[in-house]
Amino acid sequence: MPKNLSELSGRKGIVDSLFEQMGQAALEDGTPSKEELNKLADDFLIGKANTYGAVTFYDFMKPENKGKKVYICNGSACLCAGKQESVKTELQKHFKEEEIGHMTCLGRCHENAAFHIDGRNYSGKAIDEVSAVLAKEEKVSSDSYEVRSHGIAVLTKEYDKKELFHLLRNALRRDSMDILDEIKTSGLRGRGGAGFPMGFKLESCRNTESDTKFIICNADEGDPGAYSDRYLMEERPLAVLFGMMMAGYATGASWGILYIRAEYPESVTIIESAIEELRYENLLGEDIQGSGFDFDFKIIKAQGAYICGEETALINSIEGQRPEVRTRPPYPTQDGLFGKPTAVNNVETLAGLLYIIQHGGSAYKAIGTERSSGTKLVCLDSFFNRPGIVEVDMGTSLSEVVYTCGDGFKEPVKALHIGGPLGGIIPLPKIEELTVDFESFAKGGFLLGHASVVSLPASFSLMEYINHLFDFASYESCGKCFPCRLGTKRAHELTEASLKNGVKIDRELFDDLLHTLAAGSLCAHGGGIPLPVRNAMEYFNEELTAYFN
Repeated sequence: MPKNLSELSGRKGIVDSLFEQMGQAALEDGTPSKEELNKLADDFLIGKANTYGAVTFYDFMKPENKGKKVYICNGSACLCAGKQESVKTELQKHFKEEEIGHMTCLGRCHENAAFHIDGRNYSGKAIDEVSAVLAKEEKVSSDSYEVRSHGIAVLTKEYDKKELFHLLRNALRRDSMDILDEIKTSGLRGRGGAGFPMGFKLESCRNTESDTKFIICNADEGDPGAYSDRYLMEERPLAVLFGMMMAGYATGASWGILYIRAEYPESVTIIESAIEELRYENLLGEDIQGSGFDFDFKIIKAQGAYICGEETALINSIEGQRPEVRTRPPYPTQDGLFGKPTAVNNVETLAGLLYIIQHGGSAYKAIGTERSSGTKLVCLDSFFNRPGIVEVDMGTSLSEVVYTCGDGFKEPVKALHIGGPLGGIIPLPKIEELTVDFESFAKGGFLLGHASVVSLPASFSLMEYINHLFDFASYESCGKCFPCRLGTKRAHELTEASLKNGVKIDRELFDDLLHTLAAGSLCAHGGGIPLPVRNAMEYFNEELTAYFN
């Protein structure tokens, strides 16, 4: 993206952002009018094509969104559970076809049948009470899921607010370099998928001179099957905010921005409340506790775009630009939001800093494995006898997670799709060979990612699942690079024709297409989607042979 557009977008600062004003303009009708978009373009001194191009990308601002009143989850976990058609049938009794849209994963993977009405999410048996939902009866929207630790409780441990505030005050009395050293000592790696060392990223941001720096909490990681970010924001909000403040203190950043998924409306309300608690304790603003540290928070409500889980697309989004992936270098820690040094980390990564500052980096490093320290939240879907979130030490056997923590399955399952749409499809017998850490999964030809588990039942067609993945990938592509923009769509067309019309897929051509996606795509969206497909073709060749020649 041209640097001048980034700087123009930042003229009014983060408090009065272009993206936020676009969202406000879309509230009444579901999409901004052309007059409103033209005014925003004039206000921010950018072209009208820029505002129009940005708005038309997002699920909840594009013109096609106009008139939508209810949204059905079309995530992988709900697909495999097979409940969404009945959800749609029930909703059609109350809404016209054109009033029904879709959202991708509402974080209700533990019970499925998920849908969204009037800014609130519902799932499970709520579909049987649509009349009560429309009457806005409070009790209907709540859901519950089991959260437990199998090892050392780091992220799932209850915290005392007073102790957390006291810890924060004491941390701000320490030298900021000491805080960074603790983070580096811990060996904490990003929990969003890439596993990049957090300390290295923060150090890079710290060493880049600038009058303004940003810490961004990437709460737009929308992997179907993953609801750990939702859990942390709604049940451990102060831990997330504490981590952002420590990252800000270590780097010299003055702003903490939470970019929260549109699909998680409840998370926004809870985080807003937690921010006010910090403000009441005089732990936000200028010169906090006489430390010389200035810091405050800003919540950005996302508008529905899976690609915004990629950090540079997310930065473009906040700037009000079309959320396309940026080429790197420069990296965000040198040239990020509004051209300023920016460190982006996901929710679980930031929440881990509470334990590190409280107990020390060495204590955190002692948990897990040598190269994958700490713990990991694993999300178990509705096929498990004990669905919910389990926190395990890195290095825990995957088989132990499935059969001890999850108590096995309610019905026969042939594979687990772990790590989101770009993660690997693991045939059930292979779980005996894997442990929950970055190295084990990579060595096995898979990807740990968010550690979201989507169960593929024995009765579910793998070709239908592959078709679903390519449909998702093509729909969510930012479109910047043609291998992803064209490749995902062509792959979807091939699998769709094979399923519906019996057209045989040329295996050599298909393999070449997967290679082009993996080697030529600008980011992990197009580059990662071949992984689960190759896994399926390797381990379930007999089932898929009928679709190829």
